[in-house]
Amino acid sequence: MTTAHTPAAGATAQAAGAAATRERGATMWLTGLPSAGKTTLARAVAQRLRATGRRVEVLDGDEIRQFLSQELGFTRQDRHTNVTRIGFLAQTLASHGVLVLAPVIAPYAASRAAVRERHAARGIEYLEVHVATPVEVCSVRDVKGLYAKQAVGELTGLTGVDDPYEEPETPDLRIRTQSRSVADTAAELHTFLTERGLV
Repeated sequence: MTTAHTPAAGATAQAAGAAATRERGATMWLTGLPSAGKTTLARAVAQRLRATGRRVEVLDGDEIRQFLSQELGFTRQDRHTNVTRIGFLAQTLASHGVLVLAPVIAPYAASRAAVRERHAARGIEYLEVHVATPVEVCSVRDVKGLYAKQAVGELTGLTGVDDPYEEPETPDLRIRTQSRSVADTAAELHTFLTERGLV
């Protein structure tokens, strides 16, 4: 005996599939230099996702520093600790069906690998996106004034200038932002999420 496929049944199955996607948590880590456009891109994509009913959270690196990592400095160990804290928070949210966007510099490959491995150990999807903006472009944008302060000696340890930034060799996605609009790069990232079945 076969069961007839009706339009109503098809619509129900489609709705169930969409609901399952909305409940599938994952972490998308946007790494890149200061002023690369990570947070702007994350917030633009989050806005698009929320409009479709997707549960999404943006874990902004500056906000985490202010509220959860106030005691940390900018030594290599402190930067690693900050990244793994954010990774744990992202993983916890993702385990409850939230799509987490983490626009955080995370300058060291070992720190990013530790976060990925912790996600993998718990069966949670982790995607690394390299927001690949040249340091020359970042210094012109300089939304926080960091490059200007470093140039006159008021700041040391600036990632990508006088402190290392270990660029991802094989990220899940590399987005080049130079000479592109936020809408354009957000559309690229949204398409990537769609292809991964997260939208």
